[in-house]
Amino acid sequence: MAIRIALVDDHRMFRDVLRIALAAEPGIEVVGEGGSGAEALALLSTLPLDVLVLDIALPDMSGVEVARRVGRDYPGLAVIALSGYADRLFIDEMLKAGAHGYVLKSAGADELVMAIRAVAGGRLFLSAEVADCMLNRLAAGQPGVTPPVTVLGKREQDVLRLIAAGKRSAEIASALGVAIGTVSVHRSNLKKKLGLTSTAELTRYAIREGLHAS
Repeated sequence: MAIRIALVDDHRMFRDVLRIALAAEPGIEVVGEGGSGAEALALLSTLPLDVLVLDIALPDMSGVEVARRVGRDYPGLAVIALSGYADRLFIDEMLKAGAHGYVLKSAGADELVMAIRAVAGGRLFLSAEVADCMLNRLAAGQPGVTPPVTVLGKREQDVLRLIAAGKRSAEIASALGVAIGTVSVHRSNLKKKLGLTSTAELTRYAIREGLHAS
């Protein structure tokens, strides 16, 4: 019996390329696709699936949240995270949410095929670069999972939203009606609380947690 999969990615052209590549693989059938978290969840309620190939960065909700809901409501369904980032924040949170595989978009279609067959057989699958990232982190003794956004105060979350929107400290201070020095303190506290070291990591964390500037 063919492995029934659904593709969820907000870039239609990327989905088209994947669908064509997977259609040539024996024993794999693409039975559905979507471009958002809501469409992914709607697919699950109407289609019998074995594997969900899920982009992490969706327009309406994060892939992490979709994976959590899948694990809660469809425990027999295997999830493969599809991402452009071999970043420890995304890797940790997707695996914590219940993903069975993590494949980089820069990998070839053959690697995605291997991942689909692996998770459908009850095994975990990580792209080579992802596995290296995790092993390097373990070797360096770095901690794994970052705290949830609920550890942050409201003003810290406001600052983080604006950081993720690409705003500089002066712009954040103006938007929030505070001094630039106060923004610098919030930046420092955010990094300490979350165990992060750079603005890029703060931005990726905010995206992962679904924080967007209003």
